[in-house]
Amino acid sequence: MVKKDDYHHRGMRKKMIEGLMAKGITNQKVMNAMMAIPRHFFIDNAFAKLIYEDKAFPIGSDQTISAPFTVAYQSQILNVQKRLKILEVGTGSGYQAAILAELGGRVYTVERQGKLYKKTSKFLAQFSPGIRCFYRDGFLGLPEFAPFDRIIVTAGAVEIPEKLKSQLAIGGIMVIPVGEKTQRMIRIIRQAESKFLLEKMENFRFVPFLKGKV
Repeated sequence: MVKKDDYHHRGMRKKMIEGLMAKGITNQKVMNAMMAIPRHFFIDNAFAKLIYEDKAFPIGSDQTISAPFTVAYQSQILNVQKRLKILEVGTGSGYQAAILAELGGRVYTVERQGKLYKKTSKFLAQFSPGIRCFYRDGFLGLPEFAPFDRIIVTAGAVEIPEKLKSQLAIGGIMVIPVGEKTQRMIRIIRQAESKFLLEKMENFRFVPFLKGKV
């Protein structure tokens, strides 16, 4: 891997972590994972000096790498435990998938943007070989690998896709931002075959969750 992770980068990550904790992130396992994963590996060099700021940055194909707080927040409320099977909808840069894998999840990730899928899947194969990448319509999920203990959606949906809900294991958790211009983070817990508990959480702004492949 050509990119390096030196004391300067680690210092910026430590400062990032301190900022996230000041904003209310309390899960130490999430903080440890975000400290362990070099965020600057997942972005083009043009943004390398800014990547540890709490901002989203473009990654091509009209997509972004989510701000660190967004990644930490979704990871925290997802409550990842070791060996859980996780479906991520919206691979993007691969950063969130790498955090989930660092937390011990068995990660399956889906991307609908062809160029982004090719670039990120190639990178993840080297960086975190256990992550399984798929070029698919995220609205459909991965029914052949269901059920999933956790499902995380990293784009703003106007509705909660029923096919994703159906792929959630009983007792499982799905985290999805829902809304148009801004999104409310929704946590869904599948309590029984046809019983789902929905919890409304904080507001965020994501790129749109679109149907179909490009």
